[in-house]
Amino acid sequence: MSVYSQIAANKTKTYLIIFLFIFLVSGFFYLIGRFFESPTTYFAFGITFSFLSALGSYFYSDKLVLFTTGAKPADRKKYFDFYTVTENLSIASGLPMPKLYVINDPSPNAFATGRNPKHSVVCATTGLLQMLDRSEIEGVVAHELSHIKNYDILLSTIVAVLVGTVSLVTNWVSRSLWWGAPSRRSDREEEGNPIFFILFLIALILAPIVATLIQLAISRKREFLADASGVLITRYPEGLAKALEKIAGYPYPVKTATPSTAHLFIVNPLKGENSFTEKIATLFSTHPPVRERIKILRSM
Repeated sequence: MSVYSQIAANKTKTYLIIFLFIFLVSGFFYLIGRFFESPTTYFAFGITFSFLSALGSYFYSDKLVLFTTGAKPADRKKYFDFYTVTENLSIASGLPMPKLYVINDPSPNAFATGRNPKHSVVCATTGLLQMLDRSEIEGVVAHELSHIKNYDILLSTIVAVLVGTVSLVTNWVSRSLWWGAPSRRSDREEEGNPIFFILFLIALILAPIVATLIQLAISRKREFLADASGVLITRYPEGLAKALEKIAGYPYPVKTATPSTAHLFIVNPLKGENSFTEKIATLFSTHPPVRERIKILRSM
């Protein structure tokens, strides 16, 4: 797949995912409405809520991701290598200089976010900037700039926000169902059509699963492409290979990372020794195995 076809595919996937999100949430609220015998009202609320959420995720998803991860603007004097490396590589790749942010966390990791190259952000943890040398930081930044150039950031960031939104909605509905108005709920179960109640429960279970599957549908190939594109910028594959070794070798997770934002990072941030989360993430991760990435980089 060429860079141009990757960009076109990412833009198409973004619109498809937004449409699927609106359809999923609207249908979910419709089933809630059938359960409470007010389908039109709930459907209207659902389609309005999902449309505004999708619109907001397109324009403000980067700010939401930075807020949830606790990222702060990077100071040029304090993080001089981070700034100068990004400036140099932006010129080399023909991209506008992205905004730089830092997460105060010892676990080394990084990600890029934004909706296009003109509105982009590269964020790194303090652990990464302290642990990596300049050539390794160049490898990581070049990788993230490649995500920006390929429009991976648009797809990944919107998915992060929409998956989080679906999780919040299903959690809110389930809490309201079990803790709110129990007598009314019992009346609905006895008097209402049990088929719609069963469909509602199925939707309540499946909605977050479908949202996660959408997140996992982001191709692993984008990481290989970003690795290769980054090497074309730096002309030094060993820099990124060493960086990936150090990042993957650190045993503790990024504290502010969540399952909905994990796919944004250069390496899975939800790691930990014998962690159940890590084992599941390895099976269904949008990232290919780090060892495989390093092997390919060192064969270049």
